Amino acid sequence: MDFDLSWILLGLPVAFVMGWLASRLDLRQLRIENRQAPKAYFKGLNYLLNEQQDQAIDAFIEAVQNDPDTSELHFALGNLFRRRGEYERAVRVHEHLLSRGDLSRADRDRAQHALALDYLKAGLLDRAEDALRKLEGTAFEGQARLALLAIYERSRDWAQASLIARKLDASGQGSFSTRVAHYLCEQAAQASDADAEPLLRQALKTAPDSPRPRIELAALQSRAGAPQQALATLMALAQTVPSAIPLMARRLADAARACGQQAEAAQVLQTSYELHPSLDVLESIVALEGDPLVAREWYVRHLEREPSLVAASKWLAGEKLEHEQFHPFVQKALEHAVKPLTRYRCAACGFEAKQHFWQCPGCQAWDSYPARRVEEL
Repeated sequence: MDFDLSWILLGLPVAFVMGWLASRLDLRQLRIENRQAPKAYFKGLNYLLNEQQDQAIDAFIEAVQNDPDTSELHFALGNLFRRRGEYERAVRVHEHLLSRGDLSRADRDRAQHALALDYLKAGLLDRAEDALRKLEGTAFEGQARLALLAIYERSRDWAQASLIARKLDASGQGSFSTRVAHYLCEQAAQASDADAEPLLRQALKTAPDSPRPRIELAALQSRAGAPQQALATLMALAQTVPSAIPLMARRLADAARACGQQAEAAQVLQTSYELHPSLDVLESIVALEGDPLVAREWYVRHLEREPSLVAASKWLAGEKLEHEQFHPFVQKALEHAVKPLTRYRCAACGFEAKQHFWQCPGCQAWDSYPARRVEEL
C-alpha cells in the first residue's frame, strides 16, 4: 500500500490551526480568571476599608475560589474570621495553609503563628501553647514567647512563666527581672513557710530594687516569731527603696513595737513623711506615738499641708462637738464619704481596690498600683 504524502501536507496546516485556536482559548480563559481574581480581591479590600466585614469575607472567599493557590488571600481571610470571632473557620483556613506542600518556610511559620493566635483568641490555651512552642527558632519566636508568658500567667503556672521570662530577658526582649521576682513571690505564697523563705531570698537576689520580696520576707519572719529580723528587713527596704515606705509602714510599726524599737521606726517614718506626705505613713506614725494628744496633732499637721478629708475624719473622731448627740451620725457620714478615697487605683486601667495589688485583677498589669491612696493621686 502506497502512502499518500498529500494527506500529510493537508494535515499540517489543520494541526497548526487547531493548536493556535487551543492556545488562544487557554490565554482567554487565563485572562478571564486573572481579571476575576483581582476584581474580587480589590472588592474585598474596599469593603474592609469601609468596615463592612461580612461583605469583605464574601469577596475574599470568591477570590480564594478563583485562585486557591494564593496564600495571601488565605491569610487575609483567616485574619478576618478571627477578628469577627469565627475562630473555627479561621483555624480551618490556617490549617489548610499548613497542609500545603508548596508553602514556603516563611509562610509556613506565619501560618503557624496565625493558628496559635486563633487558638489563643478562642481560649483554647492547651492548643495555643502547643502551637506557640512550634515557633521556637523562627522569626516569630519573640512574639510566641510573650504569648506563652501571658498563658502561663493566666493559668498561674509560675514556674513555666519564670522560665519563659528568663529566656525573653536573655534574648534581649527587655528586662524581666522584676517580673521573675514576682513569679517567685507567687510561688512562695503557695508554699509552706519553710519552702517560701528560699524562694523569697532568690526573688530578692533577682530584683534587689523590687519592694515585694522584702515586704513578704518580713511578713514571713513576723509569723515565725522573729520581729527583730522583720524590722531589719524593712529597715533595709526603707534605705533601698524609699518610695515603698507607704506600702510597709504599718508592718514597720508593728515590728518596731514587738521589738521595743519604736523610736527608730518613728524616725524613719517621720523622715519619709516630711519628704512625701502619705496617709499610710501618717497612720503608722500615729500608731507609734505614745501620747494620744500628740498623735492627734499629726492629723492637724497633715491638714495644714494637704486638704485631706480622710485626715479630717480621723481628727474629728476624737473631738467633742457642741452637739455631742449628733456626733455619731456626723462621724458615720464622714466615714462613708472617705471610704472610696482610701482605695488604691490601677494606673493602667483605673480598677480600684481596697488593698494594694502587685498585679491588677482588672488588666493583669504588674506594679500598676501606686503606693498612694485615691485621695493622694
